[in-house]
Amino acid sequence: MRALPLVFALFPSLALAETIPLTSRVSEVTLFPQGARVTRAVPFAAPAGAHELRLIDLPRGTPMESLRIGVTGARMGAVSTREDFVPPRPDDESDALQAARDEVARLEEAMRAKADEAAAIRAAEEAADTRIGFLRQLGRGDALNGVGADTLRDVSRMVGEETLAARQAALAAEGAARAVDREVKALGQELESARQALAALVPETGPRNLVAVGIRAQDATEGMLEITYFHPDAGWNPVYDAHLDMNAGQITLGRGALVRQGTGENWQDVALTLSTNQPSGAVEPGELWPELRRITDPEEIKPLVRSQKEAAMGAMAEPMAVADRAVAEIGAFSVTYTYPGAVDLTSGADEVRLALGDLTLAAETMALAVPKRDETAFLVAEFTNTSGELILPSVATQLFRDGEYLGETRGRMIPAGGTARLGFGPIEGLRLKRLTERTEGDRGILSRSTRLAEKVRIEAQNLTGQDWRLRLLDQVPYSEQEDLVITWNAQPRPQEVDVDDRKGVLGWQIEIGAGEMREIELNYSLEWPEGKVLR
Repeated sequence: MRALPLVFALFPSLALAETIPLTSRVSEVTLFPQGARVTRAVPFAAPAGAHELRLIDLPRGTPMESLRIGVTGARMGAVSTREDFVPPRPDDESDALQAARDEVARLEEAMRAKADEAAAIRAAEEAADTRIGFLRQLGRGDALNGVGADTLRDVSRMVGEETLAARQAALAAEGAARAVDREVKALGQELESARQALAALVPETGPRNLVAVGIRAQDATEGMLEITYFHPDAGWNPVYDAHLDMNAGQITLGRGALVRQGTGENWQDVALTLSTNQPSGAVEPGELWPELRRITDPEEIKPLVRSQKEAAMGAMAEPMAVADRAVAEIGAFSVTYTYPGAVDLTSGADEVRLALGDLTLAAETMALAVPKRDETAFLVAEFTNTSGELILPSVATQLFRDGEYLGETRGRMIPAGGTARLGFGPIEGLRLKRLTERTEGDRGILSRSTRLAEKVRIEAQNLTGQDWRLRLLDQVPYSEQEDLVITWNAQPRPQEVDVDDRKGVLGWQIEIGAGEMREIELNYSLEWPEGKVLR
């Protein structure tokens, strides 16, 4: 019976080689706008023969059906996974984790010591108050009845001196207690920060999945087990800080990425790549099906009356108006950013902003006025993307003018060589006014036409004390029906018609000096046959 342990001692590989437990961590991540491709690279050493590499540290939420596994240094066999009855992981704490635990323990002990010190000080203060109370009662009873004047004088002097000393001791104790309270409060803030730092490092204690990979090696070997999978609970969004320097005539775009992940484990020292691919979206075009059309007898077509709820839903469905530098790689289908250095990202934490570097572009500023909508003109900057890179659409672009924060807007995609325009707040001294006079009705008793006319006077007044190049936009209605005739005239004539391919939108380029007022007269009329209704 004693020979069996001897055999295992002489040939330990016979007992231990069948299952090789491994621990892993996330080493590389490609982060998409929605989802992440996670890579775990695990080195291993194995003696000759057939063995099983076993990992027990994949988070329970890992999509096991998306696992892709590769092995170097050995021949890979069968792969099996398990979500239930997974053995516990070994207790393997890093130096950083142990240091964080020690710091929390140190601060907790320091707070206890300070609390004891404060209690001792307050006990001394309480004792001094007790002495004062005793001294006050000393002369109120019968204890001093019949004593001589000299004795009474001595007792009175003693009571005064002792009361003064006790009062001074109480005040000193009160001041010392307040100082200790401030130290306790500061230690409490340090302790809270230390606990947060520890929480970011503590190994995840949630349930885990198991992955077992069979391998075979002719000789003792060292190799690498690589596991990749797609996790949907992660993503990133581009963000920008747009700084306008009016004197230099340029815009600096501080590019950044808001990254997030809720994979169930913390990412530490991860090589991070950001991609604009959409693996969670459609990957193939839609299909067309035969379309059957029929004809029927004519019937009266009644207007569709939508309920308030349907109208609201229809309105909601309308499109909305819209430190280190990462290396950008622009492909035919996507853009990727390789972030320099390693990244730490806690699971379930708030979004973390990563800097992707700055782009500085020449910009031309002007005042843009839309009197039909606004009472002031707005400062806008127009620029061309000469960076050679794609500027991605952003969920948030913060705007700064000469260092002053102005607000936030959503950013559109700007291809290389494309032009864009950003607004940088109202110009309060460029005041706008739009006055309208409307006439409508038949032109005579026998006329079969109906007419609507409007006279518009636009005023722009410059109260800023400086000259401005003003671009002013207004509009007239347009028609695509021969029976609805629209005519218009303006003084002065606009330099632009159908601005940005928007029918009926007119544009004026105006130089307006300090203290000047400019006026535009715009008249238009609509005529249509009698019996028709203008929509």
